[in-house]
Amino acid sequence: MTDTPPIAPHAKAEILAQALPYIRKFHGKTMVIKYGGNAMTDPALQAAFAEDVVLLKLVGINPVVVHGGGPQIETALKRLGKKGEFIQGMRVTDAETMEVVEWVLAGEVQQDIVGLINQAGGKAVGLTGRDGGLIRAKKLRLVDTSDPSKVHDVGLVGDIESIDPSVVKALQDDAFIPVVSPIGFGEHNESYNINADVVAAKLATVLQAEKLLMLTNIPGVLDKQGQLLTELTMKRIDELVADGTISGGMLPKIAGALDAAKSGVNAVHIIDGRVPHAMLLEILTDQAYGTMIRSH
Repeated sequence: MTDTPPIAPHAKAEILAQALPYIRKFHGKTMVIKYGGNAMTDPALQAAFAEDVVLLKLVGINPVVVHGGGPQIETALKRLGKKGEFIQGMRVTDAETMEVVEWVLAGEVQQDIVGLINQAGGKAVGLTGRDGGLIRAKKLRLVDTSDPSKVHDVGLVGDIESIDPSVVKALQDDAFIPVVSPIGFGEHNESYNINADVVAAKLATVLQAEKLLMLTNIPGVLDKQGQLLTELTMKRIDELVADGTISGGMLPKIAGALDAAKSGVNAVHIIDGRVPHAMLLEILTDQAYGTMIRSH
């Protein structure tokens, strides 16, 4: 980040002038950002992300951050001698793993993000699904993708029953930036680990967000030749799932993105979190980055 060449003053002015129509268009609108991958582990990208979030807030856009923490959870489990197991992109979560997930997500990772945003001049507040009754969940029934009669038991992995966005809206109204850990709670006060992509998509739907931005470790959705697919429809997604192009951890990401697009979120973008300021490039310029999901 420190190696970026200086920009001449007139060029800076031109850049800001070109961003103005987008700032005007999105002023007062909510943007839900799924934060994960390299953007969460590279210090320079962490700083760039925090600066972007603060800038969006300062120009009148309302960012809501939903974070993952897969690599950090894996590191913590290894320290305990446990090996992570995944079925169809979902982490198998027994009681001991759930304790680790809560500690890592709601403690270490969330507070790091809150601290970075505050350091960049914002006012971030960390939330889990318990805060304000934000995310009510039940045990996920994971139906096998190739055999619908088979259901996988993935332990304390949650399926969202409802989201009450009151606490998020209250924070937004007071100029705070909500940072949400994807942990829900059940009817008996049990905790559930919920896929962060699913939480981000559902929260974007409930908040009627203008955009859902999903930061990943790849340029977007790629075809079998490794070429970027800049736009996807429901029909094309079905074809890509059927031929195995979309699989593993990309499945819940795409499913959530499509649900959000069908439920009123104006635009869903899967973008490369390894690119510094990728969010600003997507939101405040006319250059398309990553893959956009459309409902039709």
